[in-house]
Amino acid sequence: MPCTPWTVRAPEPAVASRQSGRSGRRRAAPTRWWQRRTPTGTAADTTTGTGTGSVDREHPGIRTGESHRANGLPETQTGRTARQQATQGTGSSHRGTRRRPAPPPAPLRLVQRWAPAARRLRPRYPRPGRDGWRRWVPSWRQSLGTALVSAGLGGALLTAAYAATDIPGDLNTFATQQDNVYFWSDGTPMARTGWVRRQAMPLKDIPEDVRWAVLAAENASFYSDPGISVGGLTRALWRTVGEGDTQGGSTITQQYVKNVYLSQDRSVGRKFTEAMIALKLDSRTSKDNILEGYLNTSWFGRGTYGIQRAAQAYYGKDVGELDVSEAAFLASLLKGAGLYDPALGEANQARAEERWSWILDRMVGLGRLTKTERAKYTKFPQPLDQSQAFDTGRQTDYLVELAAQYAKKAARISDQDFDRGGYQIYTTFDRKRETALTQAVTRARKKALKDSPDKAKAAHYGAASVAADGRILAIHGGPDHREQGFNESNATTVPAGSAFLPLVYAAGLEHGVSKERGTPRTRVTPQSVYDGDDGALVTTPEGYYWDRSGNKVAARNDGGKSWGNISLRTALAQSVNAPFMQLGMDTGLDRVRETAEAIGLLPGSMGPQVPALSLGNSTPSAIRMAGSYATFAAGGTHTEPYSVRRITRNGSRVALDTPERRRAVRPEVARQVTEALTDSFRGAHPTAAPASAQVAGKAGTTEDDTAAWYVGTNRSVSTAVVVYRMDLTKSLEPLPLKGIAGAPAVDIPYGIWSSAMSPLG
Repeated sequence: MPCTPWTVRAPEPAVASRQSGRSGRRRAAPTRWWQRRTPTGTAADTTTGTGTGSVDREHPGIRTGESHRANGLPETQTGRTARQQATQGTGSSHRGTRRRPAPPPAPLRLVQRWAPAARRLRPRYPRPGRDGWRRWVPSWRQSLGTALVSAGLGGALLTAAYAATDIPGDLNTFATQQDNVYFWSDGTPMARTGWVRRQAMPLKDIPEDVRWAVLAAENASFYSDPGISVGGLTRALWRTVGEGDTQGGSTITQQYVKNVYLSQDRSVGRKFTEAMIALKLDSRTSKDNILEGYLNTSWFGRGTYGIQRAAQAYYGKDVGELDVSEAAFLASLLKGAGLYDPALGEANQARAEERWSWILDRMVGLGRLTKTERAKYTKFPQPLDQSQAFDTGRQTDYLVELAAQYAKKAARISDQDFDRGGYQIYTTFDRKRETALTQAVTRARKKALKDSPDKAKAAHYGAASVAADGRILAIHGGPDHREQGFNESNATTVPAGSAFLPLVYAAGLEHGVSKERGTPRTRVTPQSVYDGDDGALVTTPEGYYWDRSGNKVAARNDGGKSWGNISLRTALAQSVNAPFMQLGMDTGLDRVRETAEAIGLLPGSMGPQVPALSLGNSTPSAIRMAGSYATFAAGGTHTEPYSVRRITRNGSRVALDTPERRRAVRPEVARQVTEALTDSFRGAHPTAAPASAQVAGKAGTTEDDTAAWYVGTNRSVSTAVVVYRMDLTKSLEPLPLKGIAGAPAVDIPYGIWSSAMSPLG
């Protein structure tokens, strides 16, 4: 039976030679798993039959791979290559075939390479060769390695955190919210509106001394540090863990980040985020911008945010007016206003003085204040009491309301934008005149309530003072804005009555009259004569004027008195109605209306264009009546009444439409009207003013006794006062005055007018 390849054996001498030559030859490499023979019938050998190797051409009975193994030698590359070709080159596959795996990935090879070295660094405890406690102490190599690894990991983590941290796009809503501040005409604060007392100011408007007082107190290295202080941050984190105060260890940049980007909670996470944002903000934003933001968002106590509002609250002035001593005190508040506001107690006073002195000395040390300058500031700059910071009188709300309405209209500011705050509204209101007018009304109100309590409960008092150039100097809007929302000085509620006669007089003098259709107008003078009898019939170029009931319209004088033929100047001085009712018809009611509007009355307040228009059926406000008489004091030039002279927002001026002066009537007409009003004032009150005083005025009554006026000028200021009765709980219809306070109706408004005007002129 022929011998098959599977029964061939390697020669025995080869085995013996392998065993005997171990010491002389290199030991054969161990057989790897991929070098092992597969079970019979499983190898993919299709070259010369089945098996695990190819047939050796020189030894047909022995396969290539086995010839080497039989000789005790490692399988040669040739054998391996041949077997690989036999396995891969034919394209056939068998279930038992195994392929060599891919080499491990590069990271794994790196770990395998350095694993032995890492194992050698593994600490052995207790350490051999050491005695006692030294057996447990790491070697310097281990300590150094641990430190380096920790530093490397820490640096990597910080770098990753820095890269992942973004500066928030939106500021904290609270940090951007501001209030609107209103000022008297002399520049002193009057009132504020809004929940947050904050006013932003550009850095250029904040003096250097103020800036460096803050830097000396909070962060002297601000312009050189990277935005954080490692030592301060560590202390702050320690305090945070211990539930302590975290403010002391923060740079100005960190404090600003906390003010505008983050919440005020105390946590390690928030502190870490604060530091990362501060680092990035410092690298992207100029130091000046950061300082400006910090000064405008920091809390200074008394409900104020920002250095501008702090200056106003503590010293009643703008930040640009502070001296270095005052600035040092305000800087001390940044450490904790509740601890350094002197108004809160004696202990605060002592702390404030000590820190104020330290800050000034610190500025000397930083070279920002000379010793000579420092020597000037030995007295502590005592701030104002909290109650003195703003006027909180009940009239102030009416002033604010009027100014806000005007500001939004004249500066074209939307309600939404105005409510965001940040505006400084400089009004025209004169504090002394406002006080005098308010006191005069208050006295009259109290007297009326005492003498006629039932009637006086429904009495209302409106008043306003307007300068010849249109500035509204003072108003009285009501007893209390919180109880009565509408402003009586600006209300168009009751008719002007005979206080309207000077406007009819001015229209006749300005335009002349025409008593027949198609004829030229004839000139009217103060000496022109008209019928002054009570019941005189009103005529038109076509004849008598008939009402809708088919009755002839007749003029009625106050008290039913007849004056016969009377000049227009005398008729105005004596407040005779009949001549002016006819003068209005002769001039033309359209021209009367046109003149009244040019002089200052609003079109919406004008009454129906009927003969009663000349007797004051229009319902102007006290402000508008004062403004119309101011036109006469200005020589016939009218300027629309206005209450705001300037607006800024965060230090920048806001464009404001200013009223233009325009010619309403000729100067000669204004003079003639003023002369007649002077006669009226001196005839009714001959001893009220010296002969040299430039005082003119006229009372006004209505036919149904629903209103009483007094409007007059003293030099270049016009004041109008109106008194009327109205039960707001029932109806908006005026009620008869019925002699409240036991005096003629006209006496009450004149008493208020004279009290308000006399001490001021």
